[in-house]
Amino acid sequence: MKIDRATVDRIAELSRLEFDDAAANEIMNDMNNMLQFVDQLKEVNVEGVEPLIFMTEETNVVREDVIAHEVSQMEALKNAPKKDMYYFRVPKVVGGGE
Repeated sequence: MKIDRATVDRIAELSRLEFDDAAANEIMNDMNNMLQFVDQLKEVNVEGVEPLIFMTEETNVVREDVIAHEVSQMEALKNAPKKDMYYFRVPKVVGGGE
């Protein structure tokens, strides 16, 4: 697979990024280099190698999930930049602005 300029432009559009032609060409080259590296990994003989599920045998040590301070709905909405009576208002993401 080869990344072309149209693919870079589409990825930029989807991720809401903007950059000039020089940066787009650099990104295109970087992405193609990454894909070439992944293609090299396909050549590695992994026959007889068990899949690695976890990086170490250690278990995560986590604390209990305990509510320390409960925030009421009105307290949570107090400093919101935009709100309705009971809800946060956020910009529309799908299909453009608000």
